[in-house]
Amino acid sequence: MLKTPADPALSPLSEPPPAGGHAEGVSNDEFRAVMSQLAAGVVLVTAHEPALDPDGPGGEDVGMTATSFMSVSLDPPLVLVGLREGSRMDDLLAEQPNWAVSVLSESQRHVAGRFAMKGRISDRLLFEDIPYLRGQESGAPLVGGALATLECRTEQRVTAGDHTLVIGRVLTAAVPSADGGPLTYFKGRYRQLG
Repeated sequence: MLKTPADPALSPLSEPPPAGGHAEGVSNDEFRAVMSQLAAGVVLVTAHEPALDPDGPGGEDVGMTATSFMSVSLDPPLVLVGLREGSRMDDLLAEQPNWAVSVLSESQRHVAGRFAMKGRISDRLLFEDIPYLRGQESGAPLVGGALATLECRTEQRVTAGDHTLVIGRVLTAAVPSADGGPLTYFKGRYRQLG
């Protein structure tokens, strides 16, 4: 005979959690509060959207600030970035296999904030006064003053909840500027180490 705990909240047969909670009992706010305690490096993910008309303008650069970025493998060299499902970058990388990452320095908080804005102006204007080089493999912007840059080709896309995990093979890697420390994100704010 199956015994259930006396407390109905502990019963496996209890009612589903209220709206905003999950079957496991963790609310969105609780999960956010816990994850805000984890410091993360800040990167700018970029890609070049080719022109629709070969005789028209040369396409557009697209950028997105990300803190869900990590190394996956050394052999072969693979990295992973988490993209909000249905975002412009998610849609673009579903079609465009090559993209780039600039690891932002502590002095580039303004770059991170600019590309993290919701309801922002066009990406073309966002890149207007930011120095960058165009990657040889991806054609995407590599931000000047970044601590490190990578160019990648998508190897795999995995749907994970409300995000897409994009695993990319590293095609080029450089450390153009070792000056300063990395820009980090902790407790909902951009911060410097130290």
